[in-house]
Amino acid sequence: MSQPKGRTALTRTELDSWRVFIEATEDLRTALAGRFQADSGISTGDYRVLLELSEAPDRRLRSSHLADAIGWDRSRLSHHLGRMEKRGLIRREAATGDNRGAEAVLTDEGRDALRRSSVPHFHAIRELFLDALTPEQLAAARDIAETLRDHLAGLRKEPGER
Repeated sequence: MSQPKGRTALTRTELDSWRVFIEATEDLRTALAGRFQADSGISTGDYRVLLELSEAPDRRLRSSHLADAIGWDRSRLSHHLGRMEKRGLIRREAATGDNRGAEAVLTDEGRDALRRSSVPHFHAIRELFLDALTPEQLAAARDIAETLRDHLAGLRKEPGER
């Protein structure tokens, strides 16, 4: 299915497919983010952090693990955690058994914000994404997304790694 490595020119069909895909995913992300902020008062970034912490043992994660889990660089996460801490959604503590690192800890306020945001978020996902697709299209969308995710993960591996 992939093109020979030497081929760089895109066909009109390939370029059109890429453009529609990018525009549609950006439109969807923008619509979901706007709805999310309006409905819950927290950002999609806040939600990602809160969700990861809510699923972590003891509702805490080392900052480095949290950054990796949500795909952010550590500097971006550190600034974001500072803003969340000022709002009482998380707190930062020295890592358990290791003074060199810090852990982000979900507060009760953060847990409550996550719970309040989930129902409106699920409604927006249904309205903006799920209701637009047939069950067959949804299955195809998942297949495409998984294929892309796996392809990108394979490209990130170190040379010689399997």
